Amino acid sequence: MAQTAFRSGYVSIIGRPNVGKSTLLNLIVGAKIAIITDKPQTTRNRILGIKNLPQAQIIFLDTPGIHKPPKLMNKLMVKTAMQATSGMDVIIFLTQVQKKVHPQDIFILKSLGRAKCPVLLAINKCDLLPKHPEIEIDNFTERYQSLMDFHQTFHISALENRNVDALLESVVGLLPEGPMYYPQDTVTDLPEEFILAEIVREKLTMLTQQELPYSIGVVVESIEEQKKGDQTIVRIHATIYVERPSQKMIVIGRNGQMLKRIGTLARKDMEAMLGLQVFLKLFVKVREKWTENRTILKRMGL
Repeated sequence: MAQTAFRSGYVSIIGRPNVGKSTLLNLIVGAKIAIITDKPQTTRNRILGIKNLPQAQIIFLDTPGIHKPPKLMNKLMVKTAMQATSGMDVIIFLTQVQKKVHPQDIFILKSLGRAKCPVLLAINKCDLLPKHPEIEIDNFTERYQSLMDFHQTFHISALENRNVDALLESVVGLLPEGPMYYPQDTVTDLPEEFILAEIVREKLTMLTQQELPYSIGVVVESIEEQKKGDQTIVRIHATIYVERPSQKMIVIGRNGQMLKRIGTLARKDMEAMLGLQVFLKLFVKVREKWTENRTILKRMGL
């Protein structure tokens, strides 16, 4: 009996902000490598996640949501997302159930019309359909299919892991025969500093006011392991950047309570990730227009 050929390749997850791209990627790779909040434009960088299967290795790119960019940071985010469509073996265009086609989706699909690889349509958040009987999923799907010649369509729920296996099976079938590019136990190529900074930014985004997350950036300044008897403690120092003194006051909170809460939640996630006790020190710095500062943006991987 002939052995099934091993397949490998690159897959980009493309979509507008807040349709569930990071939730889908984390579910597929089985680890939290992209932060998740209910606020759009949470993902700022190209996140690489690796799904290892007995017969294949799928290298996923989760990209920033594509939107009209007002600032340099946003322009770099959109540039990163659009670059992730070239050189791919498969593209997953992700949208979500809604009453009508979203204008930003039309903009993205026009760009994807030039793609030289199969494009799959994945309609996410189908778990919400029972709460929205006014949404006719078949008619909604047909409207999207009329905008582009998709290779295949899937109705999924990344939150509840519905039909994601079928999506993966289709992806594997479209990949070329190839080698294993990364060791089998690898789930991401992201540096440790980046993931730790993203954990802090996730807690900031969750806990601060609606308008603040887009003016927040985090850089891990140092990571140092120290032996204390038989125990190893990881000391992490990180800087939170904001644009105005009033934003600094929000992040610190009354009597420092907000910053303490952010640090406590972030530390717990870091300890779960590293498997070691963590001492986390957070600093808040005001840098006017840091979202236009190329040096700071480069340190954040943009």
